[in-house]
Amino acid sequence: MIHTHELYMQRCLELARLGAGLVSPNPMVGAVIVHQGKIIGEGWHQKYGTAHAEVNAINQVKDKSLLAQSDLYVNLEPCSHTGKTPPCADLIVQHKIKRVIIGMVDPNPLVSGKGISLLKEAGIETVLDVLKPACVALNKRFLHAIQFQKPYVILKWAQTRNGFLAPDSLKLSPEKFEEERHITGFMVQRLVHKWRTQEDGIMVATHTVVTDNPALDARAWSGRAPIRVVLDLNLRLPLDKKVFLAPQKTIIVNAIKEGAIDNLHYLKVNVAHNWMEEMLQKLLSFGVQSLVVEGGAKWLNALIEAGYWNEALVFYSPKHISEGIAAPAIGGKLAQQFELDNMLLSQYFNS
Repeated sequence: MIHTHELYMQRCLELARLGAGLVSPNPMVGAVIVHQGKIIGEGWHQKYGTAHAEVNAINQVKDKSLLAQSDLYVNLEPCSHTGKTPPCADLIVQHKIKRVIIGMVDPNPLVSGKGISLLKEAGIETVLDVLKPACVALNKRFLHAIQFQKPYVILKWAQTRNGFLAPDSLKLSPEKFEEERHITGFMVQRLVHKWRTQEDGIMVATHTVVTDNPALDARAWSGRAPIRVVLDLNLRLPLDKKVFLAPQKTIIVNAIKEGAIDNLHYLKVNVAHNWMEEMLQKLLSFGVQSLVVEGGAKWLNALIEAGYWNEALVFYSPKHISEGIAAPAIGGKLAQQFELDNMLLSQYFNS
């Protein structure tokens, strides 16, 4: 049987997910206010820089006198500092809410237990760690960035049943190459574009830009387009490629120069040292808290070999390619699988 606390916390998580792709670098947070077994207010953090979930939930309550006899559920500890908005813990204390049920403590050093302490000092009862694993999973990107000071890296690719990412343009005729290059259908492509709106950055390497000339936008889904990241260490790519065109911000990881020209930002790394680590740390300073890497094969394999990945999403297609580029060999832990549009989507974690 589902416990009452878990039921309302699940609703918090459902609300929090509505902020996906809109609140980064803040975490996704939902809040529910319950009075005598009835929800009288709920809300979520809708956009970075705007009111937090607790504020929106409290504002929805018509009769504020009920708050003193109500429970507030929230999937992450209420903030205790002034950032873009005032502290949520102070607002909860101001309305003398009876009890606050919290999914998990916020590891952000600016909060990290301080919000809970404020509530307790005001005599407000607190209940902690309700559905904590689900709360952690929801904000894995935010939590990873706080703990490791680099983005949460998601590898993504589609491969054929015989283990190829794409046909080899050097070994096939242009007609045969064009016939075999698309191994996913419209539904998968639309889903991928939806995912892009929920991540901060999307990355490819030089060879992918040369062969595919991708735009790396989210044109098939309404929402925020991610920051484009291109690995071009020697700056050999011509700037008329689609990935460099405005208006999206584009970061060019290279070993030659730094600075910015219009929408292009040059991120310089020292290839004589651990430049992958340096790259990831610098990407976080650009606001890239989560990064999807979509190619090419050499770059995907390099990240896998170096261990710089957290999650992998692999589409297995029933299609066949005669000669092509071999798909990476992913290790890690298989978490779950789904069937979609005649394909098998597998999710792996770097365990």
